[in-house]
Amino acid sequence: MATAVLAAMALTLLLPDDLRLAPAWVLPSVEGLLLLTLIAGDPGRIDRRSVALRAVSIALVCVLALGAVWSTVQLIDDILHNGKETASATSLLQTGANVWVGTVLAFSLLYFDLDGGGPAARVQRMPAHPALAFPQQLSPELAPADWRPRYVDYLYLALTNATAFSPTDVMPLAPWAKITMAVQSLVSLLILGLVVARAVNVLT
Repeated sequence: MATAVLAAMALTLLLPDDLRLAPAWVLPSVEGLLLLTLIAGDPGRIDRRSVALRAVSIALVCVLALGAVWSTVQLIDDILHNGKETASATSLLQTGANVWVGTVLAFSLLYFDLDGGGPAARVQRMPAHPALAFPQQLSPELAPADWRPRYVDYLYLALTNATAFSPTDVMPLAPWAKITMAVQSLVSLLILGLVVARAVNVLT
């Protein structure tokens, strides 16, 4: 999870200035400070239940999601108005890839933090009625008795949802999960569709 946050911070630094929500150093600094607070408050495994740490975790995810949404909106606007950031095939593909990967990371962390009350709550007890049903929950005989979804499971969910534009092996059951996955699918479809269309236009 910490590696994903660091990767999202790096992607923010690689984005053109026009696609950032704030100057290059602002979002990575805020995200880094929140991440350090989480690590200091709960080093090692994420298993300490605390209202303060939960608030910090949600704040971190919100900052990441806000930055990803802002960059997506600005990228779409730049493509639709033939902006300078997407004027060449190289810059278009680089910028589009950075924004797309950033949204995947943001949504993966969103799923990770919201499902089952958060990672610390899932360590203590898995919910009887999950918001996201993984194959190991639908077919318990395929998993160890103490199986818990880890961050990599949510990263896989975000990646497959962003490429298939629909659920694959993880089923959304709660309304918030359905809405969030639907929003991610639409965002991914917009980014990939417009980037491909713009790339064809630029190359021809």
